[in-house]
Amino acid sequence: MTRTVLCTRLKEELPGLAAPPFPGPRGQEIFETVSDKAWQEWSDLQTMLINEKHLNMMDKEARKYLNTQRDLFLEGSEVDRAEGYVPNT
Repeated sequence: MTRTVLCTRLKEELPGLAAPPFPGPRGQEIFETVSDKAWQEWSDLQTMLINEKHLNMMDKEARKYLNTQRDLFLEGSEVDRAEGYVPNT
């Protein structure tokens, strides 16, 4: 049976992640409160932000920025978008 969570982002009971997305307390919290669907949406947005804003993930400030955006996204708040980005439809 699939494990479900009350997703903090999507505000409904949905299938959860198969495992914490990374080690530590924050990874465990995400595992317990974020759905697989919301995490996939974050992964897509994260990729877009890294590419469109030319983030260097070796840079501590870039990682800090991305972690802040992740937390805002997962709580349902407004996040940055790449200026002029038009998704393929």
